[in-house]
Amino acid sequence: MDLSPNAADFVQPFQIEGLGLRGRLVRLGPVVRSVVAHHGYPPAVTALMAETLALAAVLASALKYDGVFTLQLRGDGPLSLVVVDITSAGDMRGYARCDEAAIGDALPAGAVSVPRLMGAGTMVFTVDQGPRTERYQGVTALEGASLSECAHAYFRQSEQVQTAIILVAAPEPDTAGDETAAGIRAAALMIQRLAGSDDGDATADENWHRAVVLMSSVRADELLSSMLSPAEVLFRLFHEDGVRLFRQRPLRAGCRCSQTKVERLIATFSPAEITTMADNGRIAVTCEFCKTVYDVTVGTA
Repeated sequence: MDLSPNAADFVQPFQIEGLGLRGRLVRLGPVVRSVVAHHGYPPAVTALMAETLALAAVLASALKYDGVFTLQLRGDGPLSLVVVDITSAGDMRGYARCDEAAIGDALPAGAVSVPRLMGAGTMVFTVDQGPRTERYQGVTALEGASLSECAHAYFRQSEQVQTAIILVAAPEPDTAGDETAAGIRAAALMIQRLAGSDDGDATADENWHRAVVLMSSVRADELLSSMLSPAEVLFRLFHEDGVRLFRQRPLRAGCRCSQTKVERLIATFSPAEITTMADNGRIAVTCEFCKTVYDVTVGTA
């Protein structure tokens, strides 16, 4: 599927030719709006959810997998859980659990404070390619003031891929200029240098530091703007070193829940447990992700 240069939800893979680095640019608009639409999260939680969606998309796009990539943030603060997953086909979903009263209605002026919202906790990456494959999981502490700093901490500890990431999220105004009416947009920019291929190479080290400096000069509004194509953003940053763009990958909001899956889940419980859950022979199950309610008729013990 080909996307227009200013498509709303996508991953744009690229390579910085002169520096020998690879990267990804992610933009999300309708995906974020769809994921948060039925939840009524406080603004700070919505902003962190938007950043988490962008982070999951940019990380998953750098992997070769056929299945589901899941990113979880767990903490002991008023926001105790954020879960986002993305299939290899580009379908995304997510939800959060929080104490809304403790978080309040204020939208942070800058980057969302992960310690304030989540306290002490962990970041968990999981790749699940089905029952016949071994599931990969990476776990690291939530270390950093922002989600991008937490991601950097993970890559520093993994010692596999030298990575730099920028995450941004901001309300997008509607046609009347109301920043709360139209929802929120998010973006992620990531560059990577594979470890081992040029260890100890002073020139390669200089190239990496140069790329990080250039990358850090990008403005949030440039990453988020639908008026700038990915090519324009990346050319502004890396034109002196040459930027090669590959085919964009579309992203969509999509939940994998279904009546059949809910019925199979209920069937795993014992007859006594089903009797406890049932009300007049029926069990109502609400999907945590999309809030769809499934009504299941059951036999009781």
